[in-house]
Amino acid sequence: MIATDRCELNDLKTSDIDHILRLETNPEVRQFLGRSKDVQTIHSEFHQYFKTGIFSQRWTIRSKEDDPFIGTITLDTHHNGIDTEVSYQILPEWWGLGYATETLRTVMGYCLEELKLPRIIAETQVANLKSCRLLERLGFCLESRIERFGEEQAIYAIDGISKTTKRKGLLR
Repeated sequence: MIATDRCELNDLKTSDIDHILRLETNPEVRQFLGRSKDVQTIHSEFHQYFKTGIFSQRWTIRSKEDDPFIGTITLDTHHNGIDTEVSYQILPEWWGLGYATETLRTVMGYCLEELKLPRIIAETQVANLKSCRLLERLGFCLESRIERFGEEQAIYAIDGISKTTKRKGLLR
């Protein structure tokens, strides 16, 4: 478990399937992630996650206060096959309350301090202005733009322990 001031990040469990269904069928959540997924695809991907030996870390985000499910945050190998990508999905009722910033900052610190990753990648649609601003606020730099999934994507990166990382308060 990883803790933030207001949240607990727990390893994804098979018992979380109903929360994942709610998250990945939500059209607002999936607006910049392609589209809502069908239930059969979600079940298939969910169960495949537990079967693979491929590097991936997926946490549920829950409020410490009363334990409701807020969303997920994931570390996975990026499409380039080299870098580690961080991604997140938050249910709309939790948007604008700082949970994405808080959990992403904590996971970035974990990646850089504990895992000693040389860099972290985040990919989002260029049209997802809120996500782009969040990544920039946390010290990610726009590295490139590419066409993927039929949309223009922004690839952001942050390198290991840098002055930017320390200045943004990612490492304590």
